[in-house]
Amino acid sequence: MIKKLFKKRCFESYRINGKYWGIAIDGTGIFTFDKKHCEHCLKRVYKYTDKETGEEKIKTIYMHHVLEAKLIVGNMVLSVASEFIENESEDVEKQDCELNAFYRLTARLKDTFKKLPICLIADSLYACENVLKQCKANNWNYLFRFKEDRIKSITDEFQALKNMEEEEGKKANVVKIRESEQRGEITWVNDIDYRGFGVNVFECELEDEKRKQKFTFITDIKITKNNAKKLMNAGRSRWRIENEGFNRQKNLRYHIEHASSQDYNAMKNHYLLTQITEIIMVLHEHGSKILRSMKKTIKEISSRLLEAFRRQTLTDEDIAQLGKPMQIRFT
Repeated sequence: MIKKLFKKRCFESYRINGKYWGIAIDGTGIFTFDKKHCEHCLKRVYKYTDKETGEEKIKTIYMHHVLEAKLIVGNMVLSVASEFIENESEDVEKQDCELNAFYRLTARLKDTFKKLPICLIADSLYACENVLKQCKANNWNYLFRFKEDRIKSITDEFQALKNMEEEEGKKANVVKIRESEQRGEITWVNDIDYRGFGVNVFECELEDEKRKQKFTFITDIKITKNNAKKLMNAGRSRWRIENEGFNRQKNLRYHIEHASSQDYNAMKNHYLLTQITEIIMVLHEHGSKILRSMKKTIKEISSRLLEAFRRQTLTDEDIAQLGKPMQIRFT
């Protein structure tokens, strides 16, 4: 489905820097059990204090997680690949984790979209040498959130070079942001060496009436005055995988944290079918001028669509109509 949308050039205006497709990577929990569900369960052991007795106790919870790769195009978030974070068996020495799932996921992404110019967008977990190597091997760009304690050498060099330029009165690597509701600036340093990788770092400081924000990103895309703000917006778009992606599917519709079956394969199939359903729903909502003008909530749109299916019996003529070409425009 996503390949056909690329082929029809539906989302060209949403490319990062006019070239790269932003694909956000993030993991989330989907099922939690008090008892072991199957041999593939992840488990977490934690201590807690009993409120009645004051005794310290140990509790084990069993979980199923998934790692998602989602295409971000404007306000739309569309799943392009899913990789379940799961143990091969219950007697493994080390549990599966998000980074291990990442390498499996990227292998399938590369196989599916061999020549697609991809820019991976992710949180600071992915700002590490092995992930940078994977991006380089796949000929992908990256744009990761960066925290000061993630790679100390990069943090130290960025701060040193930034302070040096400020002391010399240079402002070449600063872009001011002056918008109706927001003020701030973006400061950057290009070509910081990290184990043979040329890393570019930019720091964003923003302020509005409610709060001040400061966040940092690393990327292999060269930062300039012309693209600094675009890169900042692209980096900040990662939160959409949590909001328009996971939160919507968990709390507003689908309720993906509710196990639809005790059979693990059935649970995974149901999750994947949900991702396909979400692609169709998002395209339906954003491609319909009538729906946009009505300003209905997600729940109202879903309920109306479900009610239409309940009240209407499809005839052979209806089914034949589905095979005819139609056009959806995104504005």
